[in-house]
Amino acid sequence: MKNNLIALITLTCVLAAPSMLRADDTLVDRVIPINGTIGIFGKAPVPVALSGFSGTGLEVLRFDLYVQGFTFVSPDAAQYVIQGSDAGDVTGTVTDKIARRVILSRSYNGASTRREAHAFADEIVQAINGTPGIAQWHGRIAKIAFKSQSPGGPGEIYMADFDGSSAQAVTTDGAIVARPAWQAGRLALYYTSYARGNPDIFYHNLSNGQRHLLAGYPGLNTSAASSADGSRIALVLSKAGSPNIWVGNADGTGLKRLTTGLEDSSPCWSPDGQYICFATKHNERRRLAKIPAGGGAIEYLSTTGTPSPSEPDWSPDGKWIAYTCQFGGEFDICVVSATGEGRAQIIVSGQNPSWAPNSRTVVFNHGSEGHQTLSVLDVFTKQYKDCHRAPGSCSQPAWTK
Repeated sequence: MKNNLIALITLTCVLAAPSMLRADDTLVDRVIPINGTIGIFGKAPVPVALSGFSGTGLEVLRFDLYVQGFTFVSPDAAQYVIQGSDAGDVTGTVTDKIARRVILSRSYNGASTRREAHAFADEIVQAINGTPGIAQWHGRIAKIAFKSQSPGGPGEIYMADFDGSSAQAVTTDGAIVARPAWQAGRLALYYTSYARGNPDIFYHNLSNGQRHLLAGYPGLNTSAASSADGSRIALVLSKAGSPNIWVGNADGTGLKRLTTGLEDSSPCWSPDGQYICFATKHNERRRLAKIPAGGGAIEYLSTTGTPSPSEPDWSPDGKWIAYTCQFGGEFDICVVSATGEGRAQIIVSGQNPSWAPNSRTVVFNHGSEGHQTLSVLDVFTKQYKDCHRAPGSCSQPAWTK
């Protein structure tokens, strides 16, 4: 397994091998009906026309662009016309119909059709929006980690490309696992496993396959979250009594307790490393709160209209916090300003949001109990697509940081 993991995570655009797709793999377009525009949520997608591609190349381009705020229309209705071919290597051009000029012309070789099409999609996004695409980030293939659980099984940690392709098991413990999280800037994961009979946090270096116990204190050890520079972690420990938020070095040393509540959970870092956002219980209500990473006063966030908030994740640009809210037995993905300004907004039905580096795309899971599916969402247009299905019920996704 070690060698397979190394091969999977060190792929680049020019060296990747083709992905094998199952016959039952499906990619489903979904969009929430929009009744007017509320702030920036519910924006109209950018209309593009796409022609000349087929098979895998077409599938990849439609997925990548749709979950970054584009929609596909006829050439007459399009603002941008994307033409090309994936018969052999991927080639393509993008024409701005308003400016009446070609704004992008590219040809790719030396990789699989899937990798070349991802690279083209990234350059389309850059050319039209002026922002990097999500398929690759800082020269690496974008990955997600998640929990996959077969009926009656304890589950294992998996990782895959961000669209769900090339899924591969990371753990084979045969024990309950939960809460995978990437160490920022490194090919390494934190996750909780009952491999030793207790909920412990492990650190797993995916570049060499080695892992070690990071937090194995009596009681609960879970929900490790990396700071943006990868040097520190926040985590939930109950070694002092109730589950509370602790911070420490990335290797688990230098731990400091930040909170003393009865039900603290799901820490995440502000991009500048100054604050920890987490879920807690205050005056008998579930709340989101933030606290200085060095310790200090707790500040509660307003999430009016989105009850029982949990599982927050801070966007890399620092502007937004995505989280799960719960109405009875139903779960929704919500977003609120990190400054507390404005109202929280419900985006789509689902749980466990995790931001991509572009601060507009989120991976999450949705579905019925025992049949969860991973999806990728464009927060601003509310469009989302289901990922390629990995084995079992898939949940708790985490995007590479």
